[in-house]
Amino acid sequence: MSKVMLITGASRGIGAATARLAAAQGYALCLNYQRQAAAAQALATEIIQAGGQAIAVQADVGDERQVMQLFARLDQQFGRLDVLVNNAGMLEPQMRLEQMDLARWQRVFTTNVFGSFLCCREAIKRMSTRQGGSGGAIVNLSSMAARLGAPEEYIDYAAAKGAIDSLTLGLAKEVAADGIRVNAVRPGVIATEIHASGGEPERVARVSRSVPMGRGGQASEVAEAILWLASEQASYTSGALLDISGGR
Repeated sequence: MSKVMLITGASRGIGAATARLAAAQGYALCLNYQRQAAAAQALATEIIQAGGQAIAVQADVGDERQVMQLFARLDQQFGRLDVLVNNAGMLEPQMRLEQMDLARWQRVFTTNVFGSFLCCREAIKRMSTRQGGSGGAIVNLSSMAARLGAPEEYIDYAAAKGAIDSLTLGLAKEVAADGIRVNAVRPGVIATEIHASGGEPERVARVSRSVPMGRGGQASEVAEAILWLASEQASYTSGALLDISGGR
């Protein structure tokens, strides 16, 4: 039977690139989305028409009830889980910290941190060898913002991704004996639609001048790292924070 991968926020960007690469490598896919139903379903159809297996499932990962429904649908369709990719994330318009309100921080942490926690918890229940599972891998999406701080732009997002780094390090130690590896990728400036959410669609072109390699990255380049961390080639890698940032 094919290994099963759940990708949150799979309708676009890094999530969609990861889904395409995973399908090409033989994974059966559960593609989670929040609002982009047409894009998620089109991606599932594309994978199926190419001979793969995929379902698109709507859920807001920051809502515990919806996460439980997402995993129930996964159980019903596939009956197992081998890899969780915690890709769902969001950011708010660029501004300085003193301009931010608490509601903004709550929104950013709900999706980026609480969503990852909820999905990790449910994945562990299914993967853990001590709970009857076969082991597995979790790959969290952090960001170079966790290390750089994103001043004048997204300090709240950077703080949320710092929490993801800590979650990854602690959880890797906690579930190693359960047969589960936990790692994170920390993308740098990647050409995806998320920059428009922050109010600067051309941000990659501006920031790439500060990247030693002189360019922004592509979602497919991040996907390659995610699939490696999920694979048996990374069998002795856990608790890693892998920077994919062009040397920045």
